[in-house]
Formats: sequence, C-alpha cells, structure tokens
Amino acid sequence: MAVFSSPTFEAVFSFEPSQFLSRPPSSLSLCFFSVSIAADNRNRNHRLWHSSSSKLYNPTFACRASCDSHETDSSHRKDHDSSVHDLSKKIVGVLGGGQLGRMLCQAASKMAIKVMVLDPSENCPASALAYDHMVGSFDDSATVEEFAKRCEVLTVETEHVDVATLEKLEQQGIDCEPKASTIRIIQDKYLQKVHFSRHGIPLPEFMEQINNLEETKRAGELYGYPLMIKSKRLAYDGRGNAVAKSEGELSSAIDVLGGFGHGLYVEKWASFIKELAVIVARGRDNSILCYPVVETIHKENICHMVKAPVDVPWRIRKLANDVAYKAISSLEGAGVFAVELFLTRDGQILLNEVAPRPHNSGHHTIESCYTSQFEQHLRAVVGLPLGDPSMKTPAAIMYNLLGEDEGEPGFKVAHQLIARALEIPGATAHWYDKPEMRRQRKMGHVTLVGPSVGVLEARLKSMLREEGYENLNEAAPRVGIVMGSDSDLPVMKDAARILNMFGVSTEVRIVSAHRTPELMYSYASSARERGIQVIIAGAGGAAHLPGMVASLTPLPVIGVPVRASTLDGIDSLLSIVQMPRGVPVATVAVNNATNAGLLAVRMLGVGDADLLARMNQYQEDTRDYVLTKAEKLRKDGWEAYLNQ
Repeated sequence: MAVFSSPTFEAVFSFEPSQFLSRPPSSLSLCFFSVSIAADNRNRNHRLWHSSSSKLYNPTFACRASCDSHETDSSHRKDHDSSVHDLSKKIVGVLGGGQLGRMLCQAASKMAIKVMVLDPSENCPASALAYDHMVGSFDDSATVEEFAKRCEVLTVETEHVDVATLEKLEQQGIDCEPKASTIRIIQDKYLQKVHFSRHGIPLPEFMEQINNLEETKRAGELYGYPLMIKSKRLAYDGRGNAVAKSEGELSSAIDVLGGFGHGLYVEKWASFIKELAVIVARGRDNSILCYPVVETIHKENICHMVKAPVDVPWRIRKLANDVAYKAISSLEGAGVFAVELFLTRDGQILLNEVAPRPHNSGHHTIESCYTSQFEQHLRAVVGLPLGDPSMKTPAAIMYNLLGEDEGEPGFKVAHQLIARALEIPGATAHWYDKPEMRRQRKMGHVTLVGPSVGVLEARLKSMLREEGYENLNEAAPRVGIVMGSDSDLPVMKDAARILNMFGVSTEVRIVSAHRTPELMYSYASSARERGIQVIIAGAGGAAHLPGMVASLTPLPVIGVPVRASTLDGIDSLLSIVQMPRGVPVATVAVNNATNAGLLAVRMLGVGDADLLARMNQYQEDTRDYVLTKAEKLRKDGWEAYLNQ
C-alpha cells in the first residue's frame, strides 16, 4: 500500500542580497532561501522552526578534494546537461523515512528531485515532505523489490537493510547507491574492521568474534581495561556498545548486549582526547570531496554536540582528511559517507566506524557549508557534479534536541528550548516532527553559526540558561584594541572611534607585555576563539606588545607607534618594522590609530560585503569633503579662507 502525506503549511521566504555577493553564479548554483514551515500534522501543533540572522562569510578552511573531481570532457558535459534537465523526472527511492529522509526531501525540493521513502511508520518524519511514501518494512524483500520498481535510483538513510535483496536488485539492473557490497561491509562492524585493516587504514586493535566468557577474559588480559565490547550488527546511537572497566564487569557488559548469541567482538580501548568526524562525498565518477573535520561530543554514547571546524592543528586536520579519503576510496558506490575517528594522545588518527549515508555529524552543513550533506548525497546518487563542501561561515555548532522526558512534558521542554534558540543570533532550529517523545530520542537539532566556536559556545550556554550566560545576544567583539598602559589611551581611542563609526564591535584592554605577561599570553592565545578577527596593539618605546601578541596568535596584528617623551615615537616605529622573520606586524604612522582602525575595517571587509560598501562610502565622503574645501578655497581666495 502506498501512502502520500501532504500537510497544510505556510512558507516564509527571506534572503539578504549580501549573502550572494561572495559567490559567482554558475549553471548549477542554487539560491538558498531561509524557509520557515509551520505544519499542523496529525492534529498536533508541533512546528518546524527556522531562523537565520547571521552574516555569511567566505570559507575559512578548504578541505582536500580530488583533482579529478570536476574534470569533464564533452560527453560528460552532455550527460550532466541531460541530468540537470531531467531532474524533475527523477525519482530517488530512500529506504527509511526518519529525520535523515526528511532532510533529504527538503534538499531535493530545491532541485525538483522527487524522493520516495519506504518506512513502516505511517507518520514517519519524511512522510509529510516526500513525493510518495510506501508504508512497509525495508527489511521485507518483496516490499523492497516492489518499491525499487518505482525509482530510478535506490539509496538508504540507514545501513540496517536487507543486503541480500539489494544484491538481487543490482543483478536485475536496479541502480543502488552506494552499492550493496558497501552496505554489507558497513552494517557488520567486525567486517568493517577487517575490510579497513586490509586496506591499511589505522584502527584500534580488535579481536574476532568472542563466544564465551573465557575468550572475553583472555581479550581483557591481552588488551587491558577498560575493554570495549561491541555488537557486530544493529548498532547505532550508542546501542550495541558496552564498556567493561574491569574483569568483574565483563558479564554485565555482555548481558547488556544481549549475550554471545547476538554476535560480539572486542576492541582495545582507544585512549582518545577528541572524537572527530569527516563527511566524505563520492560521485558516480569516483570523484571524492571531504568536508571540514569536526569534533563530535557524546553523552551516554549519543551524539550531543558537533563543533565545526575542529580546533586542532592543521597537520591533524590533514591527517584526518587523509584517513577518511582513503577509507571511502576503498568502498563502492556514490553518496555521502560519515567517517568517525579518534584523535589519540600521541597524535594518531584512528578510524572508529563509517556510515554509508548522511550523518548527525553533518547536520551543521545545512547552514554552514555551501553544499549541505543532504544536497550532496542527492547530487552524488543521481550523477550530478559534487558541490563545494567548504564552510561559508567561520564556525558552527550543532546541538541535538534529545528527549528529556516522556510524552507531552518532553514536548513542552523541547519547544521551550526552541523558543530560546530563536532569540540567539545565527541560530536555526530543526524539528523532525516525530509523533512520540521518548527520553534520549533525537527529536530535532539547533545549529548556531557565527565568528568562532568560542562565541557560539557562549551563545549555546545562553540558550541552555547556564549560570553566568543568561543574556549573551550582544555582538561579540571583532577587533581587540590593546595597550600596555592607560597613558596610550588618548592615542588608541581614535581606533575605537573609527571602528564604532563603521559599526564594528570592539573591546579595549590594558595588557602589558612586561608587567602582566600572563594576562597578555591569555589574551592573545584566546582571541581567535572569542571571535576576535584583528588585533590593534599600541606600542611605546621598544614596542614589545605588538610583537609578543603576534607571536601568540594567527590573527593579523596592527601596531600603532605611540609617541613617548623621547625620540618622538620613532623608536616604536623602528621596533615594529624590525620584527623577526615569521612574526609579521603591520604598522601605521606614529600616533595614527585612526589609520589602524581603517586598516582593520579593510581587512574585515575582505569577507564582509557590508563593511566593504561602508568603506567605499567613507572614501567617497572623504573625497567630497576635500573637493568642497578645494572649491571654497578657489572661490574665496586663500586669505579669506584662512580668516574663516
């Protein structure tokens, strides 16, 4: 039986022209509008909320991409032209209709791709948005075969499907993406480990299937404790994992997993300092693109929060990308894959597991990247060129809305949190419209975008009403103005005034390189995470402050030589321009903090169309002011001009 749900909805479209200035138009570019849909579904007033008020920025970190990913000859271009032209005729079948299927439907609507879902629940999250919804089990072979006949391409939102049926469909010529061979490897976590081990992917040590308590004890003796015990199959969102902290806990851990009959294996505990993830897209032409590396934070084995990009050295990001790229290169088929990784204390990257579908760690891409993971998955499976995976905002945090109570009390708590989220600058709330509320169930998520992860963490704490963070909706400072003494303030105030005139938020601090070195170190090393983008440092005498600050931060530093009682500030100027190689500090004329402020505005304007327009206006106003004075001098003569 096929069931199609079509809710009553209202859509509100809004966009800022400045959001489109930084991206060149192309035949495949899509205009992204903020859409707010209010659906009265199943007689419940549970709404999907969407808010976006933050500016968009140029990407700050471009992930590695295959050099061959966009190489096309004329025949390929013809195929792509045909694919784009026929998009509205394509039907993509998705096995599963949960929140991932729902967000695939939302992405598909922008490209007029029709998405059908197969899900046993009449009220599954995707049912309200899908082109068609067949009610039935994706574990039932006959149902899947019937469903596949209605689709041009078949894909999945869960790996827990009947692989034998997919293999049979592929033999019949049905287009399955990713391939059944990949799903077979991924859905058995032990087979995953064996496969990736054979391809030289770094992994935690693991042991083949354990069949009794004695074998498990021997694994504990070999690997030590804590010991990770995992189910081979049907493991997700923390289910299927159990940790034994000692030999005495082995029996209870095995009982939690349902006993040895469920198929268990053992992994050595990975002593990690961060859990990372990389969303990887693979096209039908085997081109591969990686999204920026993110940090995932789990509570009770469930993804709680995602921070993008991860705050680790570039070398670690590259290593994580390389491992993810190599892992997905070893699989077959097109689509989006999530590669979960461990960063160990000694700087190694170990692969934890892979999902052959869009993933919780990639939800932030809807707001933070030029191509969301959901649009990317559709592009890949239907044969379109892969989109740009880089971030269009400096930072993003995704926060999962997990059920905090059962039933209506849980809905009330969730909607209160959503209401607070909509007060936060740069926040977008997603509600999955699931009919039942349960504890720890994923009901929605909130994505925050902004100037830095540190700023977003503070805004998130404000949303969660954490103590000391009750009201943090004011703009975070973008420029830091520092000086070694308040005696520099009469000069440095001019930088603050010019930045205020341009609407640039600032902070002014006294930070002495000599008298408060710890404070200077703390300020400089934390500036980027607090959202500071440029630092202006007053420099008197030997000008140690600009150089020390520049050595502690990757941000641009502008030194202002401040005139002292001797040498007229020339000593400060010469000190700044003689900084050692590798510690760049820009500078301006002695006591000219105004120019330092203007230079900071120009630096920020590279990624801010509004500031760039304001700077253009400032230059025009300055020109007009000079021309007015020149005309007055010409008309009145110099003597009258001077006497006025």
